[in-house]
Amino acid sequence: MKMTTVVLILTAVLTALIAGLFYAYSCSVVLGLGKLSDAEYLKAMQHINREILNPVFFMSFMGTAILLPVATFLLRSEQPVFIFLLLATLAYLIGVFGVTVMGNVPMNDMLDQFDISNSTTEAIRKMREGFESRWNFLNNIRTVFSVISIALVICACVWNKNV
Repeated sequence: MKMTTVVLILTAVLTALIAGLFYAYSCSVVLGLGKLSDAEYLKAMQHINREILNPVFFMSFMGTAILLPVATFLLRSEQPVFIFLLLATLAYLIGVFGVTVMGNVPMNDMLDQFDISNSTTEAIRKMREGFESRWNFLNNIRTVFSVISIALVICACVWNKNV
């Protein structure tokens, strides 16, 4: 098996893992969190946002951001594999990585600074109103683009002739 094939397989695995994470959030986690009271919701999101900052998450999230461009570069002479990987890379870097860094992370940081225990019921309600629907919207964008990315990587794997 060639190195490019190994890189392509690792890229597919990491892309699938991160797509699965965002998909699971979209179709289960946020639905369950939505049933909580305002204070419970905010506390749960604070805990989730803190706990997700771990080596396993970073391996898949950052690994995908690194391996997609690497695989694209390594397979640049292979058509249509290169096009699939280029599109997957753009979808991931803009629709997943970019949305996370520019959208979800600043919102998570803002929520992390919010002192629930010393806030009024009204302040807690307003924080949730300003956070939940926008965060979920951004997560849905990440979900769609990560699924697009993995679909394109799968196409690259299917069309790859460098086994």
